[in-house]
Amino acid sequence: MATIKKDLRILLRDRIGLALMFGMPILLVLIVTSIQNNAFQPFSKNKLLLFVNNKDTGRFSQELIRAIDQIGLFRLEYIGANNSREDILRQMRKKDGLLTVVIPADFSRQVAAAAKEKAGKALHSFGLEGDSGKPVTNEGHAPELLYNPGIESSLKLSIAGALNGAIQMVESRQIIRTIYFSINEKPLPDSLASQMLSSRMNLQEVPVTRGGPVIPLNATQHNVPAWTIFAMFFVVMSLGSGVVREKLNGSFIRLKTLPTNYMIALLSKQITYLGVTFLQAFILFAMGVWLFPYIGLPALSLPRDGAGLVLVTLLCGWCAVSYAILVGTVARTQEQANGFGAVSVVILSIIGGLMIPSFIMPGTFQTAMQLSPLHWALQSYYGLFLEGGKLKDILINVLPLFVITVVIQLTIVAILKRKNLI
Repeated sequence: MATIKKDLRILLRDRIGLALMFGMPILLVLIVTSIQNNAFQPFSKNKLLLFVNNKDTGRFSQELIRAIDQIGLFRLEYIGANNSREDILRQMRKKDGLLTVVIPADFSRQVAAAAKEKAGKALHSFGLEGDSGKPVTNEGHAPELLYNPGIESSLKLSIAGALNGAIQMVESRQIIRTIYFSINEKPLPDSLASQMLSSRMNLQEVPVTRGGPVIPLNATQHNVPAWTIFAMFFVVMSLGSGVVREKLNGSFIRLKTLPTNYMIALLSKQITYLGVTFLQAFILFAMGVWLFPYIGLPALSLPRDGAGLVLVTLLCGWCAVSYAILVGTVARTQEQANGFGAVSVVILSIIGGLMIPSFIMPGTFQTAMQLSPLHWALQSYYGLFLEGGKLKDILINVLPLFVITVVIQLTIVAILKRKNLI
């Protein structure tokens, strides 16, 4: 109790450390969740600005624009047909636009010719007479997608796929009209064309959970657990430098003269800072549950297994405290402890998937990821927060985290024995 009281007094005097351990995570969770919340919003609420430069006067260009609008991903803004390429780029820069679709002047003629050619081939394959027309190429006649080079490649591919789908929809509609007219010698009703094109089998989406209810995907469920882990490991700034300070000011030697073991002092530090990490988790989870709805962010849905949440939080905190003591034991100066501790936590966060999704990491980093305790902590939390699992469902993630923590503890003991400190 005396050593715990001593560590609490030291902790309360470390105002900068307290600010880093509590103030920084709160700001990170608020800022990052607010920014990423737009990415998790449905496109009906968060549409991308898409400029449309239509140089074609035919009806197929209007059908293409309607098809693009019906996708639901874009907020269309029109640029006059007489604007040059430089005018379009200037407009994009002026309004921070990322995308512009340029429909060429002969788009409708090319669609009609392509549809006539393909319909003729289809009729010939049926044994019917049809005019296949001249072969058509899209070179120089297809719509162009002007994009800002800074746009993410995955987003650009998704947008290009959606726009190609709209172009194919316009062409397919005209092919059906041409075939229908060739067979029945009368125009195809628009209602029948829409019915033929919309009647298709859709992919069923089934979320994979661990037996619990489906939790809505939002930025809060992703960010609060992740940055809680980051906050826990950032106790290295206070605890790690505190261990070094005791080595430098002679506290180690004085403690060795007392009728006790230095392991008692280490145990008190772990208990004290384990309480700090648990308080960090409580504050951030409470923010997600009660504060976020009042500032327009999705509320945090707590796991159904409360005991599992407490146990995982304690284990994550114990691992973070163990790592901080290890850094303080190895470092020779407070500057080394602070610098190495902060940088190493950031690196472990990146490797562990807190800052960069693990599925996009190259194969060489997949192995390194298995060694990061933050990875197993994150997977344990995600199993509870995102997949609705219980403690028994995430043991495959909890056990590696426990093993890493024990290894860190044994390493601390080995270093202290080598230095004759215990």
